[in-house]
Amino acid sequence: MSLTFGVFDHMDQSAVPLGRQYEERLKLIEAYDRAGFHAYHLAEHHATPLGMAPSPGVFLAAVAQRTKRLRFGALVHTLSLYHPLRLAEEICMLDQMSGGRLELGIGKGISPHELAYYGVAPEKAQGLYVEASAVILKALAGGTLTFKGEHFRFDEVPIEMTPVQKPHPPLWCGTSSPEGTRWFAEHRVNCVTNAPAARARAITDRYREEWEKLGHRPEALPFIGMARHIIVAETENAAMKAGRPAYEKWFRSFMLLWNRHGTKPPNVVLPEDFTDFVRGGFAFVGTPDAVRERMLAATEAAGINYMLCRFAFGDLPYEVSRRSVDLFEAEVMPKMTRKATLEETAKLPG
Repeated sequence: MSLTFGVFDHMDQSAVPLGRQYEERLKLIEAYDRAGFHAYHLAEHHATPLGMAPSPGVFLAAVAQRTKRLRFGALVHTLSLYHPLRLAEEICMLDQMSGGRLELGIGKGISPHELAYYGVAPEKAQGLYVEASAVILKALAGGTLTFKGEHFRFDEVPIEMTPVQKPHPPLWCGTSSPEGTRWFAEHRVNCVTNAPAARARAITDRYREEWEKLGHRPEALPFIGMARHIIVAETENAAMKAGRPAYEKWFRSFMLLWNRHGTKPPNVVLPEDFTDFVRGGFAFVGTPDAVRERMLAATEAAGINYMLCRFAFGDLPYEVSRRSVDLFEAEVMPKMTRKATLEETAKLPG
């Protein structure tokens, strides 16, 4: 099974001033670009230290200018918080500014607390998301926009901008269950999960099943990805030592609003202890050989074809993240790619 590598980023609160964090992250993204990662995916969160890039388009405009081949996008735009016509224009700008490298992530938003802070009733989020996504995709096709729904109405609005990629940039969604895979397959949507490998396998198996039912070729399957924290170092001890405090800070940021409101994130159960987090397969931490072997095992168990690596999180210093990327590029990616190629060749008829 061939595997493509991408990067996922919460841009959660670091230990350095925010301006410095942005600049160090952009330097890291330049390294992703040189290393040959497929895409950089940025989460959107609000009113929480988990999301220090609450307007992804602003940061991604800088990414467009600091990279040459790396694709990028929000994963996901919280559509229930946007005016869809305004976001469609922003999508066109980013795709044009990057020469057609934008990836379009869409969703309703996982946190009802973040939505409520913006005056959006959580029970209305799904309806807003469905209508906003329909409006955006119609707008990206160009021409004149007419739409009549419960939340949005447009009457012959002239559309003067279109993206480079036709009819629109590749679509991405996050998921924690196999239930939505039929829609993903029908619309050729790439999907990503943070789930454990066993639950991820249920998603990937169902996606492939739905894809086959529609008569599509297996080799044309969209990306089905899994996100994991990554620290690669010269020794296991050094990697674990660096990761422990960084994970603790990231975990506090991740849980802050849920804890404040006495709720829990849906379909997400993360251990508080970093050792348990690593043992649970939510992170690949250690030497290049150890990271590669654990990643290979998890990839095969989950049935994914896309691995999203989170190299920067919490108060992990830039230098540690950068060293992880360099070691990953030099000693993990090539051997995993070569192993996948050999396995695919072995399946061909003699």
